[in-house]
Amino acid sequence: MTMKNTKGIVNLSPPRFLLGIFVIFILLGTMLLKLPIATNEHISVLDSLFTATSAMTVTGLIVVDTGSVFTIFGQVVILLLIQVGGLGIMTFAVVIFLMIGRKIGVKERLIVTQALNQTSVGGVIELVKRLFLFSVILEGIAFLLLSLRWIPSLGWKEGAYASFFHAISAFNNAGFSIWENSLSDYVGDPVINIVISFLFIIGGLGFTVIFDIWKKGNPSNLSLHTKLMILGTFAVNLVSLLVIFILEYDNPGTLSNLTGLDKLQAAYFQAVTPRTAGFNTIDIGSMNDSTLFFTILLMFIGAGSASTGGGIKLTTFLALIFAVFAFLKEHDEVVVFRRAIEYKTIVRALAITVIGMLLIVVGIFFLNITEDASFISIVFETVSAFGTVGLSTGLTGHLTWMGKVVIILIMLIGKVGPLTLAFSFAHSSKANIRYPKEDLLTG
Repeated sequence: MTMKNTKGIVNLSPPRFLLGIFVIFILLGTMLLKLPIATNEHISVLDSLFTATSAMTVTGLIVVDTGSVFTIFGQVVILLLIQVGGLGIMTFAVVIFLMIGRKIGVKERLIVTQALNQTSVGGVIELVKRLFLFSVILEGIAFLLLSLRWIPSLGWKEGAYASFFHAISAFNNAGFSIWENSLSDYVGDPVINIVISFLFIIGGLGFTVIFDIWKKGNPSNLSLHTKLMILGTFAVNLVSLLVIFILEYDNPGTLSNLTGLDKLQAAYFQAVTPRTAGFNTIDIGSMNDSTLFFTILLMFIGAGSASTGGGIKLTTFLALIFAVFAFLKEHDEVVVFRRAIEYKTIVRALAITVIGMLLIVVGIFFLNITEDASFISIVFETVSAFGTVGLSTGLTGHLTWMGKVVIILIMLIGKVGPLTLAFSFAHSSKANIRYPKEDLLTG
């Protein structure tokens, strides 16, 4: 589809185009999943829509069991939606354009820039090519490693398919599994824990971070964004590991009955998976309320910008934290690693966080009306949908039809981004008149 031949689409802003194309793919996925060859039993249109939205937004929340309800055809449709949703629709569009030798115009470049959350149009096509190649190679390596573990125990056909499915799902931070209890059977398996977590951590770092490291190599030459993402990810994951290990250590429903090493592996996996991965090796519904609340905070923060993950993004969170410290120290600028963060970046981070919180509050409000569940479960489900995480305490499968609609909308907004949605309906305008300043009492 070219912009030149469709005047209606030409006039769409990049945010509106991205939102529209996401909706189109979700509806297409819904129709495919509703076909008789896609399921082993009848499912409603709403359940098909929910599954397609969850796959396209790489969330992982499910209302029906993926492995038993959907046939191989249906599961492949889900995988395609995950891959397209994770890497981005425009990534595949650019790759197709390059393969057929079609020129990529300015409009297409702007949309790709918006889709990958980049700040500049320059070099974005080269980024797309590297992104596609990197994704294929990494998923291929992960497939081979998982096959070495699963083929001997599951057989060639089932083992290879399980490896293929989970490699794609993990790298794209989707959280979909062909097993009803996710990866709980492999809670103490080092190969599964390492390979799967490595995939979604790399996918969650963000492609700009990966390619910045690839291109520059020397840590001192890395961009501020890359440095913050690497150090922030390490710090958050380490703190999360310690917190979850301590909080769940004596919980008989999660870690208590595991051996010492298995406890550590389970705590590690559950510490890193809320960064929008969605897999679990322990029962989420059996976790303590304190752990659930801590996990909610992790899901809200999410992964990195230009990644396969969701949430407000780690750098957004860090920008606000640094801004608070700068204010308390009465500094005129927010300085990190001898680099000043621009004022508009701080305002953007604040806007993303506030809009995200408002969306979550509205979602919680409606789910409290429609669902018969505990408050912590409703909050957990809402934030999981917004952060496109996919973890659930068990509420998803029991949602009312209205609850499903609410979660569908939250997943979609969480994936395209609160600001993208806001820009889709807002009309930008710059004031030609400047007004006198006046202080406002706050705090």
